[in-house]
This record gives sequence, structure tokens and C-alpha cells, in this order.
Amino acid sequence: MLKLLIVIPAYNEAESITRVVDDLIQNYPQYDYVVVNDGSRDKTAAICRAKGYHLIDLPVNLGLAGAFQTGLRYAAENGYDCAMQLDADGQHLPQYIAPMLETLEDGADIVIGSRFVTVLKPRTLRMLGSYLISWAIRLTTGRAICDPTSGMRMFNRRLLEEFALNPNYGPEPDTISYLIKNGAVVREVQVKMAERTAGQSYLNFARSVQYMVKMGLSILLIQWFRKRDTVTPYLERSL
Repeated sequence: MLKLLIVIPAYNEAESITRVVDDLIQNYPQYDYVVVNDGSRDKTAAICRAKGYHLIDLPVNLGLAGAFQTGLRYAAENGYDCAMQLDADGQHLPQYIAPMLETLEDGADIVIGSRFVTVLKPRTLRMLGSYLISWAIRLTTGRAICDPTSGMRMFNRRLLEEFALNPNYGPEPDTISYLIKNGAVVREVQVKMAERTAGQSYLNFARSVQYMVKMGLSILLIQWFRKRDTVTPYLERSL
């Protein structure tokens, strides 16, 4: 069995972090985890320390990309075979970790926990961005990704090393598209996601539109100018 690290980026998730981490500890002890507190202004870090959680406490807010990259660098430097993102708001359900891990072991470089492999994506305004991003990925790579905005993703050792060392590798659809274009094997596993029950999502309507435009432009234009180093060994690149 592959040695997996679950990376839990957390920003102002004091109301939900205990439920998420305690669920992992009690029901999924076979998996290692680390909470990356991304400069939270609430009691997220204090709760983690009081509960004795495995914690990386960033002194400033780096954003999701920086927090996730921190977790993947920790995974790379501590000998993990793979790593995945599990959101601190409780929407990602750990019951799907096992089938995702099986898919990774079966030869995938990246596994996405997707809401829409066997379930039809609703044609709503909320899903418009997902449709457009899926279209952009298919146009530029020839590959259909059903749920490109899902943050529940798992990466093998080679990919976690790339994410650990490349500051322009955000855990976002444009990077997934770029990696597909460069030969990465990406597969999706059908999952369900829970509704957020505490805290507040960063994405309001205006930010969602901004995000959609940013991802679309990046996938259609910027990814053609990105460079990828898959030759230099991780330890040499990290010096």
C-alpha cells in the first residue's frame, strides 16, 4: 500500500477543523495527515495545538496554493509516495480516499474526486464556470474532465515533487490542464461532497466570476508558455 499524506489547508476554519481531523483520526487511522494553518486570524491554530494535531503553522496567509505547496513539500521531504488535498470545511468526505488511492496505484498520476462521473452535472448558473473550464480543457488537451474545479485531488510521488518545487503550480484546473497537455495521466473517481456547515466560503458571486475568467484565460493562453522540468531529480532541484 502506498504511503499517503492527507494535506488539510485551513484558513479561518475554527468551527469545522475539529470535526474534520477527529473523523480522520478515529475512522481512518491508516492515513497520515497534516493541517497547514494558512495564517488564520481565528482560533484554528490554537485548536490544532490544543488537540495535538499534526500542524504546520504558517505565520502569514499564503493563499491556498502556498498552503498546499507547503504540505506537498512536507510530503516530499518525508518520504511519502503520494499526497492529497482534503478541505478543512468538511465538504470532502474521507470515505472516498480508498477508491482514489486504488486508482492512483492502478497507474494514474493524478486522481480527482469528481461529483460528475456518473451523475449528470446540473445546468445551473452555479455550474456555468465548471462547464466553461471543462470546455477549455477539452479544447486544449483533447481530454474531458467532468469536475475540473474539484479540490479533492490526489497526486503520485512524481507529481507531488513537481508541485512542491514549482511556485506556479497551484492546485487549480489550469495546472491540471497543463499537466494533461504534458502527458500526465489524470483519472476521476465518482464522489459525493457534503455541504459546508460552518464558516464561510471565500468564493462569492463576484469572486467566482473572476476565478472562472482567470482559469479560462490561463488554460487557453498562458499554459502554452509554461516550462516543465521532469528530468532533474527532486533533491537536486530542492537545493
